[in-house]
Amino acid sequence: MTAEYILYGSPLSPFQRKTEAVLALKGLDYDCEAINIMAMPDWYLEISPLAKIPALRDTSIATEGPAGTIADSSAMCGYLEKKHPQPAAYPEDPYAYARALWLEEYADSVMAMNGGGGLFRPIVFAVMTGSEPDLETARTAWNEKLPPLWDYLETQLDGGNYFIGDELSIADLAIAAQLMQTDLVAGPPDAAKWPGLVAFLDAMNAHEVFHRNLTVCRKMLAKMVPEKFDLS
Repeated sequence: MTAEYILYGSPLSPFQRKTEAVLALKGLDYDCEAINIMAMPDWYLEISPLAKIPALRDTSIATEGPAGTIADSSAMCGYLEKKHPQPAAYPEDPYAYARALWLEEYADSVMAMNGGGGLFRPIVFAVMTGSEPDLETARTAWNEKLPPLWDYLETQLDGGNYFIGDELSIADLAIAAQLMQTDLVAGPPDAAKWPGLVAFLDAMNAHEVFHRNLTVCRKMLAKMVPEKFDLS
């Protein structure tokens, strides 16, 4: 039986991780189908013209072709919220809603560029292609580029458990998905410097909405990078 939703991509993508978390939060039935990111098939490029992962299919609209598909994780999460409003992933208050969108964008842009692009990719993608990990680039990201981002996030948590109010939101899911990207290969930030952020990451690592994705990611990475890298 075909699932209600299909995610095309890779569980190692933080954007897929974020989308999976929204699907899990809302208790929705979904399957994941792997896409070869090194040589994307033509049919996938028809539904994701920017050649990015993941893409989402709503099988209630169509089970093949471009119909019923959405590219870009933020658009996917917004669609799921509109179609399945409860439990909510976005705050109801207008200002809180705007803040959540901003923090999601912060995660998807600058955190993704410096964490995923600057650390995860130079290590994992190198291993996937049979090359030596680019630890110099990864260390630069870990020691120079990521700390200012963690500083900002620590201030935004301001001693709380969540980034917006007292409930889980898209801001938390997006930020956690990116923090997990570096945590998977290099561990968490220094808890002495960023105690709130590390406590938040610990809570998200244990949260049920990330369980399915992280279980798969850890199994995949155990074969490629069995030990986390010390980048200090």
